[in-house]
Amino acid sequence: MATTLLALLDDIASVLDDVSTMTKVATKKTAGVLGDDLALNAQQVSGVHADRELPVVWAVAKGSLRNKAILVPAALAISAFLPRAITPLLMLGGAYLCYEGFEKLAHRLLHGGRHESRGPTVPLVGDAPSGEQVRTMEKKKIEGAVRTDFILSAEIITITLGAVAAATFGVKVGVLVAVALLMTAGVYGLVAGIVKLDDLGLRLLSYRGTELFDRLRRRIGAAIVRVSPWLMKSLSVVGTAAMFLVGGGILSHGIPGIESWLHRMLDPVDDAPLLGDVVATLGPMLLNAVVGIAAGAVVLGAVAGGQRVLSAVRSSGTR
Repeated sequence: MATTLLALLDDIASVLDDVSTMTKVATKKTAGVLGDDLALNAQQVSGVHADRELPVVWAVAKGSLRNKAILVPAALAISAFLPRAITPLLMLGGAYLCYEGFEKLAHRLLHGGRHESRGPTVPLVGDAPSGEQVRTMEKKKIEGAVRTDFILSAEIITITLGAVAAATFGVKVGVLVAVALLMTAGVYGLVAGIVKLDDLGLRLLSYRGTELFDRLRRRIGAAIVRVSPWLMKSLSVVGTAAMFLVGGGILSHGIPGIESWLHRMLDPVDDAPLLGDVVATLGPMLLNAVVGIAAGAVVLGAVAGGQRVLSAVRSSGTR
């Protein structure tokens, strides 16, 4: 009996160790989606009254958990019954990442100075909004953020499933659940911190004492107030760049010949005395980014062409 119990504990420890190791790998591979998820959700919550920011973040986080409660069993079912579908799904996820990143890049280049609203906001002039209007605005923001989260969560789960494709079923369950919970807690914990940064800065600025500590708090508060808008912009830029890196990396691994071509491109400088280490580290990332940008341009062109064809067909059908 004691021997059986020890063997069981050893098996459990082995599975947990595998889950921990593969969770780290999967988390690194989903970093690009995490950055974009963080930036998008922080922007979705912006515009809510300060007293309602945290309740709205919590509502979106609960919606995110519901999304993952649907996606994780679906991913496990695909892994059990249609394992060959994992690679195509992973490729679709990578292509979508590249497309979304290139669409943002193209929009920034073509409409750089224009601000586009991301959802309903409370009127700034006229009568103060009623409680019903505020609740309606919050509900629409939450629903939009949960829909966005579903798409990004699907990408995270698909990438994670690809990272653990060769693992046992128990390890797959552990890794998918761990990544789902860690991503949800990490993203919405950071979103909650980001949306309250300006409140923290204003709170520190409100201290009126003349002591050194009071002056220091006011300076820190002023710095936080200045940095907060730039933090949001930086998150958006980093998230877009990471989408090209992750999406391009997925496509490079999945499309035959591309990865070997990338290695051949780097071979002449890999052994250079000074640049070899730098190229070995940054070279694959830059080439993956190039692949991601090229793939995003192709997919965006295809989508735009398809939309024009559909529009032409619809217009001809109404005549």
